[in-house]
Amino acid sequence: MQPPKITRADGVPLTPQKKALRLLLLLAVIALSLWLVTVRERAAELGQYGYPGIVLINAMASGTVLIPMPGVIVTYTLGGVFNPLLVGLAAAAGAALGELSGYVAGVSGRAVVENMHLYDRLLERMRRHTRATVLVLVIMAAIPNPAFDLVGIAAGTLRVPLPRFFLSAFAGNLVKMLAFAYAGAYSFSWLLPAG
Repeated sequence: MQPPKITRADGVPLTPQKKALRLLLLLAVIALSLWLVTVRERAAELGQYGYPGIVLINAMASGTVLIPMPGVIVTYTLGGVFNPLLVGLAAAAGAALGELSGYVAGVSGRAVVENMHLYDRLLERMRRHTRATVLVLVIMAAIPNPAFDLVGIAAGTLRVPLPRFFLSAFAGNLVKMLAFAYAGAYSFSWLLPAG
């Protein structure tokens, strides 16, 4: 019995160089995810660097594939400290950057999630309804859940253009992060007396 051939999404066999590159990309995403899990306790310290720190925190929180990290908690907290509009924008930019790790995992190979029922259903629906892909990306990014990693992997597998993926992830994350930043701002002003 011969091993299965690795092919592109359109069925064309990959060259050995492309196979090696995809394997390296997948290993890099896995290594990044493992490293981010080990430094997550120190990630909150980046908040002292203001808005660039917020971008980094959320990029790290969203950069782990299938391992949830609570970037929204930091966004909520810092929304009560800094301008919540700017916190939401910075957090969304960081989260969209971090979501690229799932997309890259999908481009390089989907073996990590193959045969997962939810992933298989999602991939099939995205494949059948290509016009709705952007809407799916925006909605799933706006909902605080770790399932967006599966959506990102599916988008990479289907070769959704990178700018379309990034802008969709940014738009959805913007809705989510603004909600958390403003919730933080209003809850802190409600809890702490003026003056």
